[in-house]
Amino acid sequence: MSRVLIIGAGGVGGVVTHKCAQVPEVFSEICLASRTLSKCERIRDQLKRRIEIARVDADFPDEMMALIRCFKPDLVMNLALPYQDLAIMDACLAAGVHYLDTANYEPPNEARYCYTWQWAYRDRFREKGIMALLGCGFDPGVSNIFCAYARKHLFDEIHTVDIMDCNGGEHGHPFATNFNPEINIREITQRGKYWEGGQWQETDPLSVHQPFDFPGIGLREMYLMYHEELESLVKNIQGLRRIRFWMTFGEQYLTHLRVLQNVGMTRIDPVEFEGRRIVPLKFLKALLPEPSSLGVNYKGKTNIGCMLEGVKDGKPRKVYIYNICDHAECYQEVKAQAISYTTGVPAMIGSLLMLTGAWMKPGVFNTEEFDPDPFMDRLNRHGLPWIVEDK
Repeated sequence: MSRVLIIGAGGVGGVVTHKCAQVPEVFSEICLASRTLSKCERIRDQLKRRIEIARVDADFPDEMMALIRCFKPDLVMNLALPYQDLAIMDACLAAGVHYLDTANYEPPNEARYCYTWQWAYRDRFREKGIMALLGCGFDPGVSNIFCAYARKHLFDEIHTVDIMDCNGGEHGHPFATNFNPEINIREITQRGKYWEGGQWQETDPLSVHQPFDFPGIGLREMYLMYHEELESLVKNIQGLRRIRFWMTFGEQYLTHLRVLQNVGMTRIDPVEFEGRRIVPLKFLKALLPEPSSLGVNYKGKTNIGCMLEGVKDGKPRKVYIYNICDHAECYQEVKAQAISYTTGVPAMIGSLLMLTGAWMKPGVFNTEEFDPDPFMDRLNRHGLPWIVEDK
């Protein structure tokens, strides 16, 4: 029986709250908090059990500390913006409360993210006797766990990993992002990066692409990008020769993105407008559909998985581990589309394993540093069944 404080009431926060509410034997008390209280009220009113709600600005550790003192959680689930990771970690460290997030820290004024800032908290969390679990969504998160599962059960040596994320769904809007537009567009417009031959290689944004026939969806063009799980997997999966991350995009999405870039709407530096300084990307975010609103009309499926090659019992082996998730089924269950669902369910599972002691030790960790078996079992039980195919 544990008390959990959920920070962030967007699409993922809604899924996490629904899924935690479905496991009352672990999550006995839930508080959902956001800068916008009406978002919390909307999610609360969808549930069959009572939860608490609160308003908090996660940019300010003092506000977080006040809420933590009031609610007294055992664990804080950070589903807010990546800019706020360090402020929330500071509050958890001061209060002696466990921490979990789904995306690593990135500074607000620079389109760059890495785990270095959060890994720097390791000694302080360990000395405090509390745990932080980083990147416990799907990718990062489940993608890391798929690699750990393959390392434990399917391979003696893993030589290459290709993490592939395909959204084969349609939401009916000319242009929209499936999670926070500001974070999504910053991520996509960065230079690509992958690890091969013992060093990092860089590419121009979305310049490397190839088709792949995704089970349950079909042939889609996927584009090489940098994604944060590459950083931790290079460190924690021994023997890797190459690891890459790919994501699919439709031509309509890419055309809109190119136009927005060409006219400067994806810039993150302030510009003068009618006597005020505004950030173009933040203004664009205000014009685009709220990601949590997309689920009502979403059709189609996602396929996210890891293609791994290596050696088992002296013979070459190639395996694809993946999940297929249906947008409409997700909306029917938790009023959210599959992108939010595939991130929110793993966050709930990671919290559950921490609170029940299956994954619990002081310090700061990524998901692949723990035994993958209890997590893989819970994926099947809580809505994200996985498939292993030899190729």
